[in-house]
Amino acid sequence: MRSLLNRFSLRARLLVLTSALLLTGMSLIGVFVSVSLDRYQLDRIDGQLRSFTEIVSRMPVAEPVDVEPPADRPELLDPALDLVGTPYLVYLDADGAVVRELHSSGLDDAALPAPAELRAVPADGTAVEVVAADGGERWRAVALPARAWDGTVVAAAPLAEADATVAALRNSSVMSEAVLLVVLTGVGWFALGRGMRPLRRIEHTAAAIAGGDLSRRVPDLAAPNTEIGHLADSLNTMLGQLEKAFADRTASEARMRDFVWDVSHELRTPLFGIKGSTELYRMGGMPERSDVDEAMRRIDRESTRLAALTEDLLLLAMLDEAPEGQLEPTPMDLRTLAGDARHDDVRALDPSRPVELTGPDGIGPPGPAPALGDEARLRQVVANLAGNAVAHTPPGTAVRIGVGTVNGSAVMEVADEGPGMTAEQAGRVFDRFYRADRSRQRDSGGGAGLGLSIAKSIAAAHGGDVELETAVGEGACFRLVLPRLDQD
Repeated sequence: MRSLLNRFSLRARLLVLTSALLLTGMSLIGVFVSVSLDRYQLDRIDGQLRSFTEIVSRMPVAEPVDVEPPADRPELLDPALDLVGTPYLVYLDADGAVVRELHSSGLDDAALPAPAELRAVPADGTAVEVVAADGGERWRAVALPARAWDGTVVAAAPLAEADATVAALRNSSVMSEAVLLVVLTGVGWFALGRGMRPLRRIEHTAAAIAGGDLSRRVPDLAAPNTEIGHLADSLNTMLGQLEKAFADRTASEARMRDFVWDVSHELRTPLFGIKGSTELYRMGGMPERSDVDEAMRRIDRESTRLAALTEDLLLLAMLDEAPEGQLEPTPMDLRTLAGDARHDDVRALDPSRPVELTGPDGIGPPGPAPALGDEARLRQVVANLAGNAVAHTPPGTAVRIGVGTVNGSAVMEVADEGPGMTAEQAGRVFDRFYRADRSRQRDSGGGAGLGLSIAKSIAAAHGGDVELETAVGEGACFRLVLPRLDQD
């Protein structure tokens, strides 16, 4: 049965279930009404029989044989018996024999209860059911002892009319239920179709999304507090998450392709330099000792660059996998790194540059900036920031190094007065292998574009960050921000 129902649509299954429940409810109501009517009919007939039997039993008649029934006057007897609702009256003697009987002229002897059935009626006024002599019709009978003579008075009434009334009610109920079921089934079919319309729209939306349109959303089909409203909200939330997940995956794949391309390019350049020098030597293109020495210097330079690139990539991989495991933090003060950067980094790269040591944002003198950090790694961050300021500004451009505490954080910043960057460049400056110059030329000594990525990853491993403030023509300010160490 269940497998058969599963072949139908939800609309059809709901309609079948609703119709079955409706039919069951109407059937129960019909049974209850017919049983109640039958009980009412029996109670009415029993009451009439008791009243009439009690009246007859108290009549001051010496013997029932003295009562001559007006059998020859049926026009008087039949209305009288019908009036009291008792078409059959029987007098039984002490031995149970029928002494006298009165009945409507329309009843023959075969349709009357048999004497044996009448003798079985208890003489205490209890109404019982008896059967006609031919066994076809039911009767209701009541018996009481006579007061004036030794015998019993039995009054009986047929149940044919009551049964016909109940049967008519049942037939009309069945017809009414059938008509009502057909009408309500038709109305339910159209009502369910209208109620299923939001689900069909959800189905069309899901089909569109399955076809690749991840931007589709379920429209507002119902109030938010309804089941359809909750379903639409849940589906839209899920679809938003799916779209974001697909977008993130696409972006991640794009970044991975760019990363592989950049790594391949960066590794190919020094490898080709080394391979070219060795091929030139193998082909005899270096007859002089000076040529060999120059080739070896070129091989050494490219291999050093290749080793540095490999170390940078390995460091980034380790910082991505387990950043805290790459640190050996100790209490320190960023003022030490600021002072060393002023003398050992900036001036070592360009002695002609003026370098100023100030507080954060160039306000006041340098201030304390206690932090818990790995000094060697943080020196690498500072060296990258200082090298970036020297590499991307004209010679002689002033550089400012600020250090102190801002809003409860230890801060060190490296600012220059160079050309600055656009918003697009600033948004990608921390991407790996990103350089504003996509020509990938290294003649000017430029790096692979990993320095700022490494600096940001090291700062993140310390629970901090590297921030950038820049604008075209207004220079750039890189700010290292770390959690301040409580000096207590």
